[in-house]
Amino acid sequence: MSEEPSQFPRVARLDADRLIERLAVETGLRLDLESHSTGGQVGAAYVRWPDGHRSVLTWQPGVSLRRARETARNVEFARAVGVPAPRYELVADLDDEVAVVQELLPGSSPKGVDVRLVEEMLAVDRRLYGVLAGTDIAAVPLYLTESGPGFCLHEPLQAYSARSRRLLEWVHEVGRTVPPTMSGDDLVHPDFHPDNVLVTDDGVLSAVVDWDGAARGDARFGIVNMRFFGPPGRLAPEVVRRIDAAIDEALTPDEMRPYWAALSLRLVDWSIRHSTPADTEGWLDLAESRIS
Repeated sequence: MSEEPSQFPRVARLDADRLIERLAVETGLRLDLESHSTGGQVGAAYVRWPDGHRSVLTWQPGVSLRRARETARNVEFARAVGVPAPRYELVADLDDEVAVVQELLPGSSPKGVDVRLVEEMLAVDRRLYGVLAGTDIAAVPLYLTESGPGFCLHEPLQAYSARSRRLLEWVHEVGRTVPPTMSGDDLVHPDFHPDNVLVTDDGVLSAVVDWDGAARGDARFGIVNMRFFGPPGRLAPEVVRRIDAAIDEALTPDEMRPYWAALSLRLVDWSIRHSTPADTEGWLDLAESRIS
């Protein structure tokens, strides 16, 4: 390995106190911070409005107000077909960042992932098929031939190890055979996995959260995304078998390949920059398991 993870840029986490203060200065809205969410890679916080109701504060650095509002619009499309997604209560432009305040939906993060939860998530994903037909919503970029905006970076894989370079070569090879964005008229949740759902006390799915970047494309990407829930080894064998079967039932190998490449790139890059070498090797194992 020629580089250490610390030499690559890390994604900044939400500073809720700073963001709340900036919201107050820029918009006049004073939210009270209640607590920080323990989940998510970028972070979220629970806040209370002046009228007393509670919400979730999130943060989108480097995202345009137009794109954030488009995400809010896409969430409404999901809600219209019965997906339990949080309404965006506020989207505030703060020049170089966007603050988003979302409805707080009932439920909590699942303590574990079982086949029942997988089936519920697959049912949610199917609701997104064809939702954006006839709209002008932008398509999901795959970032297979160039780095994404803060994620899906190619440089860490190029510098990290011979093994990651081989994976990157395969990603580039796949990228040369497909368009740069997804085709299709589905609504795609770009990070559809169990950490982004909430469940009731008896384990029933009650909400799907973290819709940042939701866009038009092929919702079957969500099925592949579920397989990249980690760190690798976190899913029970019977759960892995069910997700693998769902992938094979829904997608041909040629249809799956660009989605597998995009998610392999995303998770290996993220692990190089934010996790341990052992985790990175685990993600490489998973990535290589469907490379032919």
